[in-house]
Amino acid sequence: MVEAVLIDLFSLPDNLQNNIQRLLHNTLETIEKCSSIHAPCVYVMCCQRQGSERKGEQEFLLPALRGFQSLKRRLEVVCAQTTAAALYTIKQRLDEKDLSIIKVILPSLRRDLMKVYIDHLFTAVYQFEFEDLHVVSDCENLQIFEPQHEGQTPASQDVALIQSEIQMYLESLPSLQGELTILRSSLIPDDIFLHGFTTRTGGISYIPTLSSCNLFSSSKRRDPQVVVKENLRRLADAAGFNPEAFHRVKIDHANAVCIMGKTEPDNYDGIVTNQKGVTLAAPGADCIPVLFADPVRKACGAAHSGWKGTLLGVSMATVNAMVSEYGCNMKDILVVLGPSVGPCCYNLPHESAKEFHRIDPKCVRLFDSASPYIDIRRATRILLERGGILPGNIQDDSITDQNQNITFCTACHPDKFYSHFRDGTNFGTQIGFISIKD
Repeated sequence: MVEAVLIDLFSLPDNLQNNIQRLLHNTLETIEKCSSIHAPCVYVMCCQRQGSERKGEQEFLLPALRGFQSLKRRLEVVCAQTTAAALYTIKQRLDEKDLSIIKVILPSLRRDLMKVYIDHLFTAVYQFEFEDLHVVSDCENLQIFEPQHEGQTPASQDVALIQSEIQMYLESLPSLQGELTILRSSLIPDDIFLHGFTTRTGGISYIPTLSSCNLFSSSKRRDPQVVVKENLRRLADAAGFNPEAFHRVKIDHANAVCIMGKTEPDNYDGIVTNQKGVTLAAPGADCIPVLFADPVRKACGAAHSGWKGTLLGVSMATVNAMVSEYGCNMKDILVVLGPSVGPCCYNLPHESAKEFHRIDPKCVRLFDSASPYIDIRRATRILLERGGILPGNIQDDSITDQNQNITFCTACHPDKFYSHFRDGTNFGTQIGFISIKD
């Protein structure tokens, strides 16, 4: 059942004001009659033209809006100078109300362009259906304003213009929840490597569980790729790396490692390089983003280590790749564990906990319970030390000077970090990143 209706009047010209008012009145009347049981939210999208003498589009549309009492509380006119700005504002309203099923009523010749905007600004969480904005006979010249033929795929230059419009609008938005903050390790030499771990502040993601510097988009979440790209651009600007030479692991919760410059696997949780200026990244929202640096051979790596990847040895697999590919000496490799869920908050079913107990009993708390608490960081350290990494070359939450600690518990700090365990399926993601300086 439709949860929201979007009426697109954005492209209709000023010289047809009376017709637009009649058109809107008729459309709202139809919605009201068909929605007596479940009345959807209604958004009217229109253009706020620069230099217009009108006080506002809503005032201009008031004659058409009067009389719809059942829709009054759920009816909003959204005016903006670009379609991207108007549609993104409406997306915010939909997300505030957790609405996902939307009917778009618009001139037929604008449909294909609108689909391009929607494809960029929304994800598969949302369902859209389209209906033509019915034009009465004396209003047929409204169609003249539309530049396309019905059913025609937008030209590549039109798509590029839409992408540019969206990008410019997102770049203009203020950062949320304070300044962008990057945590850095004192273990990794900053004269050779650029690195850091992100927090949740300083981006433009507004959905509570994704706010504000979310750095991962998927079909199951409400943050579209364009928003994540803008968050990444802001991070790159603050950190000093090139977002066009940015490579993130393709998570499989296993132990495959990608060697930059060689054939890329379909999925991998570790990645290594000795190329300068290439930034490697691993996400984490409870799972550990692990960074690796060899200041002697000048090589680096990143890995995503959840409980499955930890058991499969993804961190040592990344180390071994650095040794075999770049001739690194095990004793030169530095490893830093980033913000991740701690043993204070993270529990697993008893059967899974047994695997961590086999690594070391200290990796499990309340082992005899149905859901013991697990220390994936300790397990990672133990496996790294057994593999040959020097204990002093590993930084995690066990360090003596807590002022140097960056391995915070993500679940314990909702103001600083995202947490899948804490926030549920629509969770945000931070990253650890590293590159070799030019």
